Amino acid sequence: MKRPWAGQVEKPAEEHVPRYDPCNPLCPGNTRANGEVNPHYDSTFVFENDFPALQPDAPDPGPHQHPLFQSKAARGVCKVMCFHPWSDVTLPLMKKEEVVKVIDKWAELVEELGATYPWVQIFENKGAMMGCSNPHPHCQVWASNFLPNEPALSDRCQRAYYQKHGEPLLLEYAKQEAEKKERVVVESSDWLAVVPYWATWPYQTLLLPRRHVLRISDLTKDEREDLADIMKRLLTKYDNLFEVSFPYSMGWHGAPTGPYLEGDNSHWQLHAHYYPPLLRSALVKKFMVGYEMLALEQRDLTPEQVISTTWLCEIRLVI
Repeated sequence: MKRPWAGQVEKPAEEHVPRYDPCNPLCPGNTRANGEVNPHYDSTFVFENDFPALQPDAPDPGPHQHPLFQSKAARGVCKVMCFHPWSDVTLPLMKKEEVVKVIDKWAELVEELGATYPWVQIFENKGAMMGCSNPHPHCQVWASNFLPNEPALSDRCQRAYYQKHGEPLLLEYAKQEAEKKERVVVESSDWLAVVPYWATWPYQTLLLPRRHVLRISDLTKDEREDLADIMKRLLTKYDNLFEVSFPYSMGWHGAPTGPYLEGDNSHWQLHAHYYPPLLRSALVKKFMVGYEMLALEQRDLTPEQVISTTWLCEIRLVI
């Protein structure tokens, strides 16, 4: 953090995003790449991704000829979900009741797609720095016929802890963090957001329910309203760190679905990950390269330093 920096500096984010852009394919009433016209939606809007990475009818690659060269068909669906009809808002600037509608739609999609697919991944890439190709507030939902690497690892670790200790790993972790108060960013009666003890990204956070919850579709009405509130508080803190619309990749992890619905998933606990890239300022990000790619990740700031020096202000106007 103290060494002189003559490396890459990012371009400042676009300061003015028009509320409606006739050329933006995510805006209400506009035509998308496949020729379909968006409805004049006034809340959330979900549609099939025009450029899907997963398709339900992906061809089978056939038998492999060598154990070092194995492949299987990755099948699924990819959806895009717009949070709001306006392009110049983000989640922390939306009204609480509007964020609740986003959460309700997330839950609906997990139930709908999870009836068939083993994994439903909700994720948001916010900001050009995180590869977002459109400033309109939106996320993606991918459902796959297999359990991807990260949730598969999470499943094994949570299951091993549960078998050894008889309690869900992340439920116990939330209790410990709530008691210690060393890495808590924001909290409420139903939710807890912390910089996790194992964080490697400087401003990484983990969002957890205090109650044992398997999937986002299992949240009660009160828990969804409280989640909307704590998301707004957390994301406002992010925006105020460097006084910029903070870039990040976030996503929800919950118990697997599809064929896993009939099994025992008591070891799972619903949670969301936030991975922001920024390090020194709004224009300098952390680079996960060199030793970190080849050996082990290192921390530029400890979670405790992040909490004590940077998480300051929650005040921001809401449209």
